[in-house]
Amino acid sequence: MSEPSGKRLKTSFPICKTHRAIIGTRVKQNFPTVVEESICGVTTLLMEVAYRLEALAKIFEQDDNALPRFAAFFHQESEKEQRQAEAMLDYLMERGGQYCNKDIQKPGYEGVCTVLQALDLTLAQWKEVMAIMVELIQCAKERGDPHTASVVKSSFLGPLIPKVKTLGDLLTNARRLGCTHDRTGGLGEYLMDRLQEELAGI
Repeated sequence: MSEPSGKRLKTSFPICKTHRAIIGTRVKQNFPTVVEESICGVTTLLMEVAYRLEALAKIFEQDDNALPRFAAFFHQESEKEQRQAEAMLDYLMERGGQYCNKDIQKPGYEGVCTVLQALDLTLAQWKEVMAIMVELIQCAKERGDPHTASVVKSSFLGPLIPKVKTLGDLLTNARRLGCTHDRTGGLGEYLMDRLQEELAGI
């Protein structure tokens, strides 16, 4: 059964609000409209997360805040998020959906100057993405699209769990070493950058 033309999903996740103007141009494979709109919106969200992580990497490359392994960590995570966004976009296309290009907003991280701030921001956005993926899975199940639910769970939600665990460990150790939200925890940040096991492979 198709979605009523005026019906909109009541949700907190980033559904594509302009999507209806261009749907129907490709053959769909049992792909509910609301799921297509949701995947379109979540794809943009993943691109925004990648952009934010890259902005954090640039902060720790600056001369007055140089922490090279943290810069490499955020740069690497940005690349991973970009690949996830591309994978979701590929899935959307495989199912006969269409992506709506949108402007990616500037992160607004000019005031970030410490490791603790950067880790807090990253953890918050990954938790937000996890909640959105859970909601997307539920949305797909409720609309008779178990394939999307399975793909999102295995390919997009699953990889987030160890990342959130890693961020939690980094935050715990940062606080133990005396890192702060202002610039008074410089020695702790230096020790984190040099000695933290989670950054060893960077």
